[in-house]
Amino acid sequence: MKRILYCFVFLPMLLSAQINESDTLKLKANLSLTGFWQAGNVETLIFRAKSDLSVKPWKKWVFKTNNSYVYQEFGKEKADEDFLSLNFLYFNPERKFYPLALGFISTNFRREIDVRYLFGAGVTYQVLNKNKNWLKFSITGEYEQTNFSETDFNISEYDGSKSINTLRGTIWVNGKYHLFKNKLILTHESYVQPSLEQSNNYRWRADLGLELPVWKFLNFKINYLHTFESIVIEGQKRQDKFLTLGFTLKSY
Repeated sequence: MKRILYCFVFLPMLLSAQINESDTLKLKANLSLTGFWQAGNVETLIFRAKSDLSVKPWKKWVFKTNNSYVYQEFGKEKADEDFLSLNFLYFNPERKFYPLALGFISTNFRREIDVRYLFGAGVTYQVLNKNKNWLKFSITGEYEQTNFSETDFNISEYDGSKSINTLRGTIWVNGKYHLFKNKLILTHESYVQPSLEQSNNYRWRADLGLELPVWKFLNFKINYLHTFESIVIEGQKRQDKFLTLGFTLKSY
């Protein structure tokens, strides 16, 4: 019960929704918290927190950091605890095409990933940016290192390796749309990350959000997250899906 109280009282201070780095404001922040809790004969806790912060350290540069946390518990036994930090540095993001550098770090309890690092660079094409609606495509290249706590994988050629390193190419699609006179907000963030060296090493992630404004700085949110990893520990499923409900708190 204490863990549930910590999740719903303290963690909302860390969380968020999607920010457009091409906006002219020097500082923007969103906080969102979604989850599910069931008690009684069956005890279940699913909790997801997400934070998004965008800041302009220099005139033509924008730094954006997106951090998410997922926790699942069934019968008071931890089933998932994942952390993902996506960090971007953009140059001239108000243009149609603009370059970016990125650095990620993540952990995953159930997949037994102790830590994963990813660094790279690429370019973004801004398809739409009008009346609070925007759509962007990006292509990036990265170097990745993943450290596992186990060495028995679903693909036998990786057995015995505690660390898997590779070069990746990533295709990103991000967007946000205000519908029905701002009564409904649709957001989506997705990417596909194949290895450029190993054809059987790839992953993808789709994050969809539907928000209903409650107040100028507060939205009710429904969130769906779907992830896929081709290389997992033997006996694990490759896909994970989360459907959660909650709120988004905005600073603008």
